[in-house]
Amino acid sequence: MSAYRREIKPWEELTIIDDYMFKLVMRHKRFCKRLIEKILNIKIRDIKYLEEEKSLKLKYDSKGIRLDVYVEGDEAIYDIEMQVRDYGDQELARRTRYYQSMIDADSLARGALYKELRSSIIIFLCPFELFEQNRHIYTFRNICIEDKNLELNDGAAKIFLSSKGTANDVSPDVRAFLDYMNGLPASDDFIKEIDACITETKTNREERMSYMTYEMKMREAHDDGRAEGRAEGRAEGERNADLRTAKRMLAKNKSIEEILELVNLSREEVEELALQSK
Repeated sequence: MSAYRREIKPWEELTIIDDYMFKLVMRHKRFCKRLIEKILNIKIRDIKYLEEEKSLKLKYDSKGIRLDVYVEGDEAIYDIEMQVRDYGDQELARRTRYYQSMIDADSLARGALYKELRSSIIIFLCPFELFEQNRHIYTFRNICIEDKNLELNDGAAKIFLSSKGTANDVSPDVRAFLDYMNGLPASDDFIKEIDACITETKTNREERMSYMTYEMKMREAHDDGRAEGRAEGRAEGERNADLRTAKRMLAKNKSIEEILELVNLSREEVEELALQSK
């Protein structure tokens, strides 16, 4: 069955865990910077969005954005992903590996040498349980199997945050954000600011129209692919239609995440199509 049969959420019902609204909120530098600081328990002088398009044209009717939140701070590059769909621990781990490769490739494409690669931190925000450990936070770095005290120090870290954790392992500030992901009322000033931003955004006619355009284009892209596949055998036809839909979306620079929301293909298949389209 096609993944697209899931209805797109009405604009009025969007919350912080919806990818579209999360990106809209995080385009405000004050929210993005403070969220990173709270999660990592650090202070950052400033952040900058690594491409103008990713920070200012955060519309689904503009050129696609490959990463949810992609910014550079004082000491590192940060990628924050609101990962709503639970694909399982193994696939989530491989997704972070893919995003890491994208970040490094982007840095090298902008002229960095290997030795100049900035440290990078990938953060997945997940409204579901992870790794069967009941934790809120899981931090992964590369260590030596033979000597667990020896770290590779390659500058890469992956952090998973689960809003369904039960352990006492995060600060009250982070817990408040995770509770907000679970749909609980805003419980501190920072979360109240985010909540007010979402409320105000929903009254913005331009943003509402942008979302409606996104919904319409996603439906059109999928329907076009389905129409071309109807003449073929049912099973193979649906697969071919999904492949055509994925190719059309890649041609429009849509992200892997957006494509996976609409087609019944594996991540590996879509990534292979993305490589072929380059």
